[in-house]
Parts: sequence; structure tokens; C-alpha cells
Amino acid sequence: MATEFTYDELYEDEEGGFRDSIATVDKDGKRIWLYPKKPKGQFYNKRLLATIAFLAIFISGPFIKIGNQPLLMMNLFERKFVIIGRLFLPQDFVIFGLGMITFVVIITLFTATFGRIWCGWLCPQTVFMEMIFRPIENWLEGDGRKQQKFDQKKLDFDKAWRKTLKHIIYITFSIFIAHITMAYIIGIENVKELITSSPAENISGFIGLVVFTALFYFVFAKLREQVCIAICPYGRLQGVLVNKDTVNVMYDHKRGEPRGRINKKATVEDLNLQGDCIDCKLCVQVCPTGIDIRDGVQLECVNCTACIDACDEVMEKVDKPKGLIRYASLESIEKGIPYKLPIRSWAYIGVLFLLIGVEAFMLINRADIETTVMRVPGQLYQRTEQGNISNLYNAQMVNKSQEEMNLKLDFDAGQSDWTLKVVGADENGLINLKPEAKTEVVFFIEIPDEDVKQRSTKLNLKVVDETGEEVETVKTSFFGPG
Repeated sequence: MATEFTYDELYEDEEGGFRDSIATVDKDGKRIWLYPKKPKGQFYNKRLLATIAFLAIFISGPFIKIGNQPLLMMNLFERKFVIIGRLFLPQDFVIFGLGMITFVVIITLFTATFGRIWCGWLCPQTVFMEMIFRPIENWLEGDGRKQQKFDQKKLDFDKAWRKTLKHIIYITFSIFIAHITMAYIIGIENVKELITSSPAENISGFIGLVVFTALFYFVFAKLREQVCIAICPYGRLQGVLVNKDTVNVMYDHKRGEPRGRINKKATVEDLNLQGDCIDCKLCVQVCPTGIDIRDGVQLECVNCTACIDACDEVMEKVDKPKGLIRYASLESIEKGIPYKLPIRSWAYIGVLFLLIGVEAFMLINRADIETTVMRVPGQLYQRTEQGNISNLYNAQMVNKSQEEMNLKLDFDAGQSDWTLKVVGADENGLINLKPEAKTEVVFFIEIPDEDVKQRSTKLNLKVVDETGEEVETVKTSFFGPG
């Protein structure tokens, strides 16, 4: 039997403390450049399939239309947001805000339950870095140690053309990613217009593309894993949400310790005292963030599974069971029990379903027209020549649909002697609303003096279409002498 270790005993250093610096920084505070080996195995193959799916969705997303709306668009400049074909304007702040809260709860649930599984499988940073940019680098400069030696050798023609070609390809991919990203912000039609027109015609759009290209190139050529380790806020969130119940890529210290090289002269008793880990350090060599997964749960780990594939391959060669490094929770490893969804995850699920229900209800009842009516501030009532009482109003009418509409403001039934006059309306009193646009309206309401029985009278105004069908009811108040 292998010697038993507690989690704390295993990961304490020689001085009885724990690692207090990230793996990519040395004692002098200088960055350690990483040269990870290319992973291979069943998990890597599954990640390739996930990458293909991600790229297919990412590239085709701006071109997919649902009811003439893009699949996803976050136009911060015009304050238009489209999610799965549904347009959200600033007037939909409550619905959009609740949707963002729901999204945060989803992230919280998945992080608390499955750790940074998103980071390793579908995060754009990881997908582009590990599945596109790093393979290009490996192809031109070698894998792992070969690449490190290539960087250390003196500059010659071979090194110069390989480095130049690598960065040309990097810039090309960065330009492509920048254009797709821009399409998610301003729409694919506007990006096509940017491409086909002179930069001088849309200097702000051109500058945006240049900035995005430079940013992506800098991230994938220089920053790399530092984005996941030090910049990404989601990585910091992991430290708050992960505990012993969370599933992560874990090293089974119960089975693996104490580590030791394979010794053909070792006795059966010696082998029984030794764990399954042969200390080959392949799990460290393939890690894209430079950590040793055997040191326990670490903030740098993005759950990419490269160490699982490397360890499983070694276990096969030494005729030992796979899974020394695997997806598991710390509690399941320490207690030797199957993983069970913790109570807090069920609580998150309950909150999530509640939020989804409320969000669905609000989306179903969301109207295409939203009208806000207010009396003009500082204006008192006026008395007309006919002796009626008049109030001046401002109205803001928002058309959230993609169709042009002609609408009319009117009173409830039984108020035929009351008058509503819209400034700028046509002869039928119709107000023209452009698609996905906001229209400002000014109008007067006149009420006979005998109908004004109090200083403030509650009014219900109807918004009707050309056929007379009621679209919306708006509440306001009428101010009179009382």
C-alpha cells in the first residue's frame, strides 16, 4: 500500500508554506516564456471537435438571420442589442438587465460545479491560442524543447524566414478575427461597407478594425496565457466559487503518492509502497499555463485536459489504470466516492430556473411599441377661447419592430367631446414610426371645463394602428384648476 498523505501535507513546500507566485514568473519578477508540448489523446480529439463547432458558429454567426435580425449583435455605439434574433433597445433595459443576471447565474452555476471547463473547451482565447496560433508556431519552429532551442539560436536565414512567416500568418488571422468580431458589434452589412469603401469614408470604423487587429495580434503573439492567468475576470471568479465539491482536472494524490521512477530491481514490497505516479513530468511539459497539476487546484489551470491525455498515455505504457489525472472533485478523491451534485449547485439551479421563467414571461409579453407620455415640465394648464382646459404633452414612441408603422393617439370610449391634437401628424392624426427607431411627439389635450372636477385627473390614452386596433394603453394625468 502507498503511504497516505493529507491534501495540505502533500502541497506544502519545504518551509511549510504554499506556492505564492504564478508559474510564469521567476523569483526576480521576470516572465518565464512557456514552450508546451503538443498534446494528443482522446480528450484532445474531443477538443478538436469542440473547436470545429465553435469556429463554425463564430464565423457563421454574423451571417445568420432570424426574422431579418442577426443571431447576435452588441452594438454599443447605437445602443442596439440583438440576442437570438430579438432586438433590445435602451427601453428594454429591465429585460436585458435580467438576461445578463441570468447569464451571470449560469456562469456561477457552471463554475461552482465544473470549474473552468468553459476556459479549456470553448473560450475564444483558448480555442484560438491552443488550436490555431500555437499549432502554426509548432509547425514552423518545432514542438516544445525544439522550439525553445530554435528561439535560443542565433539569427540566421532559416530563423528569419520562419519567424517572419509566422508573424505574417498571425497578423492575417488577427485581421480575420477582427472583422468577424466587428460584425458582432456593428452588423455584417456595416462591415461589408467598411471593406468595400475607402477608409476615409468611415475613419472611425477603420480605426476600430485596426485596433481590434492589433489587440488580437498582441494577445496571441505576446500575452498568451497571461490573459487567462492575470487578466480575465472569469479566472478570478473561479477562486471565489471553487471548493472541494467542484469538478476540476485533478491529480489523484491518494493513488499517485509517493512518486517514484520505475526501478526494475525493486522488490514487490518496494512497489507496494510506491504510488502510481512515475514522476515523468509530462503533465507539466504539456501544460499551456506552466503549472504542475500534482500541486493541487491552482488558479492558472484552465481545465484543458492536456495533462490527462499525457498521463493516460504513460499509464498505458507502464501497464497501470488510466485516470491518475482526471475530472473529479477533491472530496470524491479524498473519500473515494463517486461525484454527486452538491447542495449549492441545486440552489443555483433553482434560482436559475426562476430567473429563466421571469425572463421568458417578460419576453412573451414584450410589445413591439412602447410609448412614454409626460406633461411638459413647468407648464400649467391653459384655457382656450372656447373655455376648454388645455395641457401640453411630450410623447416618446419607440418602434421595436422591423416594419414601418402609422399609429394614432386616442382616448378611451365615451370621451368624444375631448380633443387630442398631435403636432406634425397627418390629416388623419397618424404618426409615422420608422423601423427600430424612436419618435418624439408633441400633442395637446383639450377637455371641457365642466369635465375637469379636480386638480389632477388620471387619463388612459390608447395607441391604435391604421385599422383602429388597439396596440397599447398609456397612463398619464391632466392638470386643471380643480
